[in-house]
Amino acid sequence: MTVLTRWEPFREFTTLQDRMNRLLRDTFVPEGREESLTTTGFAPLVDVYEDEHNITLKIEVPGIDEKDIDVRIEDNTLTVHGERKFEKEEKEENYRRIERQYGSFTRTFTLPTTVDADKVSAHYDKGVLKIALAKKAEAKPKQIKVHVGGEKTLEGKGPSKAA
Repeated sequence: MTVLTRWEPFREFTTLQDRMNRLLRDTFVPEGREESLTTTGFAPLVDVYEDEHNITLKIEVPGIDEKDIDVRIEDNTLTVHGERKFEKEEKEENYRRIERQYGSFTRTFTLPTTVDADKVSAHYDKGVLKIALAKKAEAKPKQIKVHVGGEKTLEGKGPSKAA
């Protein structure tokens, strides 16, 4: 008697993924060292935008206390360093998967010469660090008024009518 087996095209992918997960877990997490899953470093996501007065960075750092964030400017380089600590609870929890990243991070940004390093502010609210980098006055756009008419200006003299 012939047995029909239903073909599932993605079953092989699931099996392959399970094997890869097991291989990586066995390779990088020694027996009894599950906490090493939580010590990987990470790089928080950053949005950078600019207007005529500022360059602004918004850095996602949820779950990090403001005292654990360090913002510095040195030699036209902005460095943001921080750490998200893994909070181990008293009761034993059996984690099946840890996707949130923990550990320390450092992000560095080379600043353009238009930034005034003395006028930098940082504000932390709801897990977002907002850094405003003010531009120097000479870097801000200047509008030149265009005069219309028949007046000409001679060097060292006021306006005169053209002949």
